[in-house]
Amino acid sequence: MDKLKILVVDDESRMRKLVSDFLIKAGYEVEEAGDGMEAIDKFFADKSISLIILDVMMPKMDGWEVCREIRRYSKVPIIMLTARSDERDELQGFELGVDEYISKPFSPKILVARVSAILRRSSQTSNEDSIEEGGIIINKSAHIASIDGKPIELSFKEFELLTYFLENKGIALSRENILNNVWNYDYFGDARTIDTHVKKLRAKLGDKGDMIKTIWGMGYKFEV
Repeated sequence: MDKLKILVVDDESRMRKLVSDFLIKAGYEVEEAGDGMEAIDKFFADKSISLIILDVMMPKMDGWEVCREIRRYSKVPIIMLTARSDERDELQGFELGVDEYISKPFSPKILVARVSAILRRSSQTSNEDSIEEGGIIINKSAHIASIDGKPIELSFKEFELLTYFLENKGIALSRENILNNVWNYDYFGDARTIDTHVKKLRAKLGDKGDMIKTIWGMGYKFEV
């Protein structure tokens, strides 16, 4: 089986080497870019890139611009790295369709674990490829969601979250449960991460967004 390829984008060569070394050790193939423009060129020249690790602060074109440009054409998973621990930055990342957001300094082992979790979930297929509840249809193998036959644009994480809700219809799900299953790792951050994703998902679902019920002090439940 061919190795999955990851594009590591950071203007600091030492950071690129650190991340790349850990990824290669974990069995991935790595492509590197030292600035945003180089990242754009390499991504669109190589259709085999499975995930992007993207630094925010870079010359020529910053991470936000790179993410915005890629999201116009692709839903490839993106992990954003930043030296700032700023809630506004995190929210902006999620608005642009970032799948994970990690503040520097970070543990390279944790980063690799998150990479593995995202790639594992994005490549999973099931014998039950389609789920339909209340007019919402999920095609897991094609990674397509639609409402009453009309496709809707979801980020990778929004799609996984909606799938998890549909698969657990009528079940009260705590934030911890959702994070550990959708993000697929032990999450020690702020629960606002999931609240932000749910808010965006509800907006994209329109009237169907009301099916995602808030359980105050606990989490959420999907009800038709």
